[in-house]
Amino acid sequence: MPLPSVKVALAQLNVVVGDLQGNADRIIAQAREAHRAGVDLLVTPELALCGYPPEDLLLRPAFLAACDEQLRRIAAELADCAGLQVVVGHPQARDAAVVRERSWSEPPCLNAASVLAGGQVVHTYAKRELPNYQVFDERRYFVSGRELGLGPLVFDVKGLRVGLLICEDSWFDEPAAAARAAGAELLCVVNASPFHVGKTEDREVRMAERARAVGLPLLYAHLVGGQDEVVFDGSSFALQADGTLAARAPMFEEALLVLEVDAQRRVHGPVTPLPEFEAQVWQALVTGVRDYLGKNGFPGALIGLSGGIDSALVLAVAVDALGADKVRAVMMPSPYTADISWIDARDMAERLSVRYDEMSIVPMFDAFNATLAEEFKGRAIDATEENIQARIRGTLLMALSNKFGSIVLTTGNKSEMATGYCTLYGDMAGGFAVIKDVAKTLVFRLARWRNAQGPVPVIPERIITRPPSAELRPDQKDEDSLPPYEVLDAILARYMEQDQSIAEIIAAGFRPEDVERVTRLIKLNEYKRRQAPVGIRITHRGFGRDWRYPITSRFRA
Repeated sequence: MPLPSVKVALAQLNVVVGDLQGNADRIIAQAREAHRAGVDLLVTPELALCGYPPEDLLLRPAFLAACDEQLRRIAAELADCAGLQVVVGHPQARDAAVVRERSWSEPPCLNAASVLAGGQVVHTYAKRELPNYQVFDERRYFVSGRELGLGPLVFDVKGLRVGLLICEDSWFDEPAAAARAAGAELLCVVNASPFHVGKTEDREVRMAERARAVGLPLLYAHLVGGQDEVVFDGSSFALQADGTLAARAPMFEEALLVLEVDAQRRVHGPVTPLPEFEAQVWQALVTGVRDYLGKNGFPGALIGLSGGIDSALVLAVAVDALGADKVRAVMMPSPYTADISWIDARDMAERLSVRYDEMSIVPMFDAFNATLAEEFKGRAIDATEENIQARIRGTLLMALSNKFGSIVLTTGNKSEMATGYCTLYGDMAGGFAVIKDVAKTLVFRLARWRNAQGPVPVIPERIITRPPSAELRPDQKDEDSLPPYEVLDAILARYMEQDQSIAEIIAAGFRPEDVERVTRLIKLNEYKRRQAPVGIRITHRGFGRDWRYPITSRFRA
């Protein structure tokens, strides 16, 4: 008798960390939709019940108990969905004694995924490979299923033997091989893998290697949405046993990817193309802004619009993420602001239909200078006066934020964050750093890409073509203080993202004085970055969770 085909759905969910009831309700709704579509197995992402990463919430016994309560509620409420099995990712306490009297050397829980059917939790699998690199810190919270002697999980869906893996498990040989040895005919991988440029394509390549290695088709259910500095891109997918692509969900949006596994164990489903590079980065930034403000309850965003390219890019991202009615731009000219700066700022605000206000900082700057005149007598004007201007602007923006509730989006890019070309309590003042991980050269690429997406460019051409300037002193240009951004960003990528030494970068053809200058600035400005707002991570190494350098350090290499 031929084997029946099996219908599987991958639920690409945007959940909220800690919203256990809301996340459970979302899983239940997806399960009911899948059941109406005749689905036999619904697969949700890694830790879908609590959100990822829950961080030190996992150290609270009440949190783990509430997760268990909601897991059982999901099972009970889906008891009437006859024939449907649901895989839910969740944390699971090791046992009551360990949670109650744990020491710091004993992680309190498992990174688990359970199979729900018939109103019950019928199987549970514990993640075996725990990542502890880049933004991951799982060994702080979880114990490996392997360490507890827990084996693979293979369960039956209409005669199809399904092996369950959790994210990092699928990047190693042993978990998939163990599932295959236990009788698996299909691998289901539940995932919460943060986005960075190139990661989406890399996942598919590595999972194709895994499918070929065990000779099994592979389904990859992935999280979507923003959580603090990390963004999840979705793009759940399915591969045939030979590693070829069988299906793919869209990037950066919720989706229910419905697949059919036929009698020959071939997978069938829709394939959504991957967007181009700039589109992926843009969608990551838009998702990060939309979810940070939305999930934290901010009514809108405030941006200090300078007439320069960085604030212009942040404004365009914010409008795409939130809508023009939730974004306000404030231009704050100083004695050194060129006429073309406020002309271009007005122009851009009109193009995007956002509220735009101008508040001159000249009277306040004069007042500061008068107050400090006796103290500074006999000393030359320097960065002190430049920083005062930035700090006046930061104070005005934060006052507007306090009064009206909107969050200030800072406009500093990765190149500036690296070299300290930013002012504490000035242009660094705010609640969310949109382009904190976007190098200046990529800022220009994104501006041109966004302008090409509609009939009318949203960023005035002169903003893109003018030489960058902070406009804090007469005729100031960024390159007065920094190497050209093409050089700076290349050195930054090698030193900060690729961990190359100073000697290696010089050997690659860069001028020693440029390398010494940039790497020295990176080291000197660690104290500033520690005080910067959280921002969206789009590279494999940003200034955030995956950059943990000491402020006090004399190492230079």
